Amino acid sequence: MHEVEKWSSGDFDRMSWHDVHVHGFRLVENEGGSGSAELFLDIDYILEWRKAESGFEFVVAQATLQFHEVFGLKFVLDYATPTAGMCAFSLDGIQREQVTYPTGYTSFHWRLGINWPNGCMEFRSPGFSQWLTGPRYTQSTQSLDASRRNVATSK
Repeated sequence: MHEVEKWSSGDFDRMSWHDVHVHGFRLVENEGGSGSAELFLDIDYILEWRKAESGFEFVVAQATLQFHEVFGLKFVLDYATPTAGMCAFSLDGIQREQVTYPTGYTSFHWRLGINWPNGCMEFRSPGFSQWLTGPRYTQSTQSLDASRRNVATSK
């Protein structure tokens, strides 16, 4: 089993976010007037897909995916067209393409395809960090039941 609990940009090629569910997102403005922000995604990360007698089992844990120094964010999410009920949205995956500026500074253009409901997130960021925030569960579904998630609520 995958025992890693923290990842960073150097791990990108070994990771997959296919069918990962996103339950929340938050932008935290960076100090210093750079115009960038930290983008936090509250996800159910699928650590492992296991072949089972009737399909698959999944090892899933709640995690935080943080993109650093984000700018140029475009975010489209359409719950209206399919008349979908409000629920976590599901990623198709994450793609990145290196961008080199005339100054020699390099960063990445990130694209997070959303497969349910239809949508996409795109932005520029030099990298990410991801860490588990809850225990691992082996289950037949790709997302965690609300009772298995560490949810902070405000009233």
